[in-house]
Amino acid sequence: MTSRHMPRRLGAAGLTTIAAATLLSGCVPSFLPGGSSGAVGFDDVQQATLQIESVGTFVSPEEGGYEAAGRGSGFLISENGLAVTNNHVVVGAGTLKVWRAGDTGTELNAKVLGSSECLDLAVIQLEKDSYPHFDWRSDDITTAIDVYAAGFPLGDPTFTMTRGIVSKADTPMDTPWASLDDVIEHDARIRGGNSGGPLVDAQGRVVGVNYAGNDQYDQSLAIHRDQAQEVIAQLAKGENVLSLGINGTALTDEEGTGLGVWVNSVASGSSADKAGVKPGDLLTKLEGVSVGADGTMSDYCNVLRTHGQDATLSAEVFRPADGLYYSGQFNGDPIEADSVVAAATGGTASSGGSAAASADFVSIVDDSGSVTVDVPVDWSDVDTAAFTDPRGGTWASIEASPDRATYGSGWSAPGISVLAAPTATATISSEEWLQMVGSYVQQDGCVLASSDAYSDGAYEGTYDYYTDCGGVGASFLMLAATSVDGTHSVALSVQALTDADLAALDRALGSFIAAF
Repeated sequence: MTSRHMPRRLGAAGLTTIAAATLLSGCVPSFLPGGSSGAVGFDDVQQATLQIESVGTFVSPEEGGYEAAGRGSGFLISENGLAVTNNHVVVGAGTLKVWRAGDTGTELNAKVLGSSECLDLAVIQLEKDSYPHFDWRSDDITTAIDVYAAGFPLGDPTFTMTRGIVSKADTPMDTPWASLDDVIEHDARIRGGNSGGPLVDAQGRVVGVNYAGNDQYDQSLAIHRDQAQEVIAQLAKGENVLSLGINGTALTDEEGTGLGVWVNSVASGSSADKAGVKPGDLLTKLEGVSVGADGTMSDYCNVLRTHGQDATLSAEVFRPADGLYYSGQFNGDPIEADSVVAAATGGTASSGGSAAASADFVSIVDDSGSVTVDVPVDWSDVDTAAFTDPRGGTWASIEASPDRATYGSGWSAPGISVLAAPTATATISSEEWLQMVGSYVQQDGCVLASSDAYSDGAYEGTYDYYTDCGGVGASFLMLAATSVDGTHSVALSVQALTDADLAALDRALGSFIAAF
């Protein structure tokens, strides 16, 4: 099994998949009472339906960062240009382009007024004019009524409507990008690009907001009219609801284990933005609760429902871009890199964040394929053969340095050694590794400067930090630990001459993967 519940180098090793992969968020790479004047009828649904293009920089767990234009749908709910769409269609975009009724010759500007990542809703304002718009259905929404999904699937500017019936009139639903109490299941086929478009009845009145589809089961999902109407007035006034400003998706590994909430993009000026969360981050805990563990946004949204979006919320984040873990708060102290180096040295050495981020790293895999770790690219003298310990035990091993011969025989070259073995066959315990290695390095004048417990949610153990090694001022840090699931033991050490060398340890801890 994989050693951690969080991925490293997301996408590069093909470790991640979006939870419920067949459930597609339909986006391509009382406001108005029933019977209001000027509302469209069934024959004119197209006139009040929008195609929305979001342009900006997004970060995919599989493709990395890219600047792109993704297209979804939306619909007008007032004569002056208020419109509804999905959070995942518009939040985090640099610009929005809107076309009405499939009229590609007339491009309209729009701004996001308010949004909710938990409800996957957003209200946008088009440039002021007099627009045709929808009414909401005032009658009950019941099973088996005819419904029609309107929008612009697959990014095609040609307006499309599909017909179906309501199969479930009102059901709770958690997906990788939303957590809703009231959802309509129907079989009016929707595709990527339909997200945010209206689901209407035979009179052209809105019964829901389409946001997801499952091709395998011919199932489409719409946010129920009642759920949408509860918050649209707030969103239209610029008040976000159940939102920290994240356009996120719960992520799982290949085995279906939840990893956290992947941040595709962040709304500028939002709580997430002020906390220092960036596109490409993986939010793993919120207020001490593991989020995305079930492959949905449920736990994330339940924390917001419990504490409120304006509360000070503790957060833990993994940032694959620099291989480091961060902790801090939303609406409080911004996140900062968690650094073993800073803890071990009392802050006298670099925290590792800037050094690790600015350096170039490369992933190394041992000969057995069991262990992977990131090392500085200039530590190109590498040995990935198995290691036999003094008691005859075999360990998966990676050793890297600019000069391994010098690294192995003295203190004038930096380097890293990583060992891992199944617990059942590990012949040396964590405590014995520390004692054995400590006795050896102290013979070369190394002074034990600090020793402390280590825990990152995946491993628990102890690290020892030594200074003044070999009479050249070298530092040495040794970590010995056992995986929290008890499957394997690790021993990792770094020999350092500079702060940048020590920063390699933080990167190694963030990138380390062991599978037995």
